[in-house]
Amino acid sequence: MILPAWCGLLALVVLFPLLGRGFVLSYDMVFVPSQSLLPESVGAGSTPARSVPADAVVALVTGLLPGDVVQKVLLAAALFLGPWGAGRLVPTESVGTRLIAATAYGWTPYVAERLFMGHWPYLLAYACLPWIAAAGLAVRAGEPKSLARLVLWMAPAVLTPTGGLLAAGTALAACGRRGAVRVFAVALGVNLPWLVPSVLRSGAVLSAPQAVELFAAKGENWAGVFVSVLGLGGYWNADVVPASRGLPLVPVLTVAVVAVALVAFPRLVRSWGFGLVALGGVGLVFALLAHLPFGRVVLEWAVASVPGAALLRDAQKWVAWWALPLAVGFALGVEALARAHKAVVAVAVALPVVAMPDLAWGGWGRLDTVQYPADWARVREVLAADPRGGDVLALPLGAFRRFGWNGDRTQLDPAPRVLPRTVVVDDTVNVSGVPVPGEDTRMPGVRAALRDGSLGAVGVGWVLVEHGTPGDVPDLSGLDEVFAGSWLTLYRVPGAVVTRAPEDLGWIVAGDVVAVLILAGFLLWQRLPTGRLLFHRREE
Repeated sequence: MILPAWCGLLALVVLFPLLGRGFVLSYDMVFVPSQSLLPESVGAGSTPARSVPADAVVALVTGLLPGDVVQKVLLAAALFLGPWGAGRLVPTESVGTRLIAATAYGWTPYVAERLFMGHWPYLLAYACLPWIAAAGLAVRAGEPKSLARLVLWMAPAVLTPTGGLLAAGTALAACGRRGAVRVFAVALGVNLPWLVPSVLRSGAVLSAPQAVELFAAKGENWAGVFVSVLGLGGYWNADVVPASRGLPLVPVLTVAVVAVALVAFPRLVRSWGFGLVALGGVGLVFALLAHLPFGRVVLEWAVASVPGAALLRDAQKWVAWWALPLAVGFALGVEALARAHKAVVAVAVALPVVAMPDLAWGGWGRLDTVQYPADWARVREVLAADPRGGDVLALPLGAFRRFGWNGDRTQLDPAPRVLPRTVVVDDTVNVSGVPVPGEDTRMPGVRAALRDGSLGAVGVGWVLVEHGTPGDVPDLSGLDEVFAGSWLTLYRVPGAVVTRAPEDLGWIVAGDVVAVLILAGFLLWQRLPTGRLLFHRREE
């Protein structure tokens, strides 16, 4: 009980000021009271399936529970399960060693930066990786029902493409040759919800080559990008990097932790096999590829020419594969040292927290809970009650907002998740003043229609103007005002509106059904007595 209690304490220290009612809205993290299930939720829209099937799952769950409660449960699970899984995975009977691994995995720059950036699906996938690794090792050992455990632990990770790939890589690295075919098959199956829409519109999923440099890993201190990434940091957005990462002693501590972990890697290989340790190296290479010889050239060509290669754009996220061997290796290395110096264990447990204290208490006040102004509920009600078709164009053009009611924090526009209709958002992103063209194939036509007053011809029946956030709004005098509030104004586009049925929805739904059936089947297998379903004899 000591290990889960410690992991719960770590999560509580971070999330305690956020546990009251209200929403944590920071950069990409946008939850709403009740999210609508729309074609875009399953990838049947004009944008890449980056939040598929996360949006669909959240929409279904918030139909049963308040959105802020769902958000807190997901964040708590992400911050609790990862350390617990890492601690359980250490090949030792020492509780102290397990506590070291738990803290080293759960209290990291990766967790802090992704939390502040709002990448909750990444954090959930990161939390599942130790459990996926444990199940994969069990598959390799031929333990009964281990494949079912593997699939069920992959389920929370596959809410986004990145999480799905992190989970699949970990599963394949852990299972070895014995289970590779079966693991690959089930990993492919549970990733179908985002794979199918991505393949169907693969010709359009290309990215601007300049995005490679802008989204590449960055140095956080005097030691530069390589040491930052070795220490699980190096995120491209300096605004979400904890201030403590710039302290002069951090690179020294990073090199020391890595050195201790490397000493223990032979023991890890004997226990795990080579796969998980090698995967950690692959994660480092991917994270640093833009800084390696010819790496940037290759990446720029890939994102501009190869459909789906934009997944490599935010390269630092792949360092998640390095986190597990680093944390467990460090714990085992300290265990060896602690035979002579018992106090080393206590120091090692506390080291990640002491080195980065500004993850605690919601990042020392960086995160907070807020309530949506009543305008959002009123606009939602108006759109839900009006039978007139047409999508909603959100203005000012831009993907991110800074509202006074959210403390002027940068946040993703909540309109696509609040409103019960498809919302068209300009997904161009400005990074360090450089615009990165968006990937919504519909936006060029919508911009042109906004200029010449033909929004109905491109399927836009409504325009939502969001006040109190930077950006210009064009003249809308030709539109009919339907609702006017302090924060929002809703306009109806006069005249006929051309509506289009979602493309490829049948194939997408089929992929979703297959994934759900796979998960349901393995859940049933996990709960039935051993020997009742397929694969049992092979695993025994």
